[in-house]
Amino acid sequence: MANVTRASLDQRLALAKRCSREANLAGIKAAGVATIASAFPTLASVRMLPWAKANINPTGQALIICTAAGMAYFVAADKKILSLARKHSFENAPEHLKNTSFQGTGRPHPAFFRP
Repeated sequence: MANVTRASLDQRLALAKRCSREANLAGIKAAGVATIASAFPTLASVRMLPWAKANINPTGQALIICTAAGMAYFVAADKKILSLARKHSFENAPEHLKNTSFQGTGRPHPAFFRP
């Protein structure tokens, strides 16, 4: 087992913080887009459709909009975290695992190792 140095731990912590910030920013962007995209149809349908006008109160409208934003945040942040983890695991893999090209397939790496 290799010795772990303070510098390598600090480097890993800095990488984790940077990835966390990137995932958070991706989630916030997606939540903003989802809020706008779900607010317009929700608010418009409550004004125009008799069923929605009678059955969806302002709390229900806010719940519909916030649910869409929350789901978009977590989906986008999770996708970003997984893509960064895949990228970093490929970068840190030993050379004999990186060089997995097969002749005649046209794909340089298996799908699970592609960044």
